Amino acid sequence: MVTLNRVSIIGAGAWGTALAGVAARAGREVTLYARDAATAEKISATRENPRLSGVRIDPKIAITHDLSAASRADIVIIAVPAQSSRAALTALAPYLAKETAVVSSAKGIEHGTRKFMTEVIAETVPQVIPAILSGPSFADDVAHGLPTAVTLAAKDEPVAVALVHALGSATFRPYHTIDVRGVEIGGAAKNVLAIAVGIAVGRKLGASAQAALTTRGFSELARLGRACGARGETLAGLSGLGDLILTCSSPQSRNLSLGLALGRGDPAPRAKLSEGEFTAPVLIELAAAHGVEMPVANAVAAILAGTLTIDAAIDNLLTRPFKAEG
Repeated sequence: MVTLNRVSIIGAGAWGTALAGVAARAGREVTLYARDAATAEKISATRENPRLSGVRIDPKIAITHDLSAASRADIVIIAVPAQSSRAALTALAPYLAKETAVVSSAKGIEHGTRKFMTEVIAETVPQVIPAILSGPSFADDVAHGLPTAVTLAAKDEPVAVALVHALGSATFRPYHTIDVRGVEIGGAAKNVLAIAVGIAVGRKLGASAQAALTTRGFSELARLGRACGARGETLAGLSGLGDLILTCSSPQSRNLSLGLALGRGDPAPRAKLSEGEFTAPVLIELAAAHGVEMPVANAVAAILAGTLTIDAAIDNLLTRPFKAEG
């Protein structure tokens, strides 16, 4: 098995910093890239990131704002939002060596193109090997070394296995798969569905409604996944059902928090990015292109777009024709 020892993380936000810690705990040679020089210098000097309270950054992690230096790695992890990924990859492209493993950690679908993150990688940097990291995890938990299990997917199984061995440790357990599309659909769709659950909680519709939306949301996720060629075991695993359950139940979930605010009639929180807000419109476009019904996701997209009130969306969902489970 090929040893992948040098790991670079592009993006020094909370998630990127947490993943740098993951790679360091796995014994790798780690570089964390911050786009802003002042940010890189501050993190390097203080060994702290203001976005991760109480987390000390391993002194062995190199912090840089030099993109060419950050690109010299066996594994490059892209830890920026989905809608910023193409720009980050375009900047990186001239520096990346052939067959470098480039792993996206964003859970979303690109606006306009309806492309998943591994497709954006392949299109922007054709000489590299695309992969995707997803699954039930929060940056704060991962940064503090709390037990976490995720999924790493690449089309080539030996590559996926090598990535797992390069990044796995006693507290960070990746499972490998070649079902790239299943992992990407699970990661993108669950963010939108968590907003729906948050709205239900914010409106005080009760625990039964929350459970119903979670399970019906998973049915939607699975239908779209199957239509896109995903495997059932992937959708029912960590990067599908597991990630959906976590995102729909944890106060750390930005998507759940957005839904809560909407359900209560409060202003939407803007301090932190909610990927589901950006993914909702493109997710329903993708579903329509595949002829897949996603009524819960459609309702969320309409609410976010301001074309449907929450009360009207609830009425629409409750008055849909009765049908068999599935």
